[in-house]
Amino acid sequence: MLAWLVAGVHLTFIVFVVAGALLALRWPRVLWVHAPCGLYALFIVVVGWPCPLTGVENAARGERAYSGGFIDHYLTGVIYPQGWETGVQLAAAALVAASYAVLALRARAGPASR
Repeated sequence: MLAWLVAGVHLTFIVFVVAGALLALRWPRVLWVHAPCGLYALFIVVVGWPCPLTGVENAARGERAYSGGFIDHYLTGVIYPQGWETGVQLAAAALVAASYAVLALRARAGPASR
């Protein structure tokens, strides 16, 4: 049960990292949570660090633990085809960057644009 709970939190985190900047277009205060989460996720992807949530999930699974990362295990080949990892990561980064660019333009334009 703990393993499934951690997997759910992990998936929620990934969705928030990708879509959180879009939420911030509607609710700008979301940025205070999204920015650190996005930077952490970017760091993990760029450095190649294993996510600690994967370790917690695998520890909870015991002998049924999987090798590789959460995304490799649950999303690759299911949500998007094998071999598209880099393209999906770049598309997600572009979505976040575009959302942040819109937020920056709104902030520069002043309160009237919000």
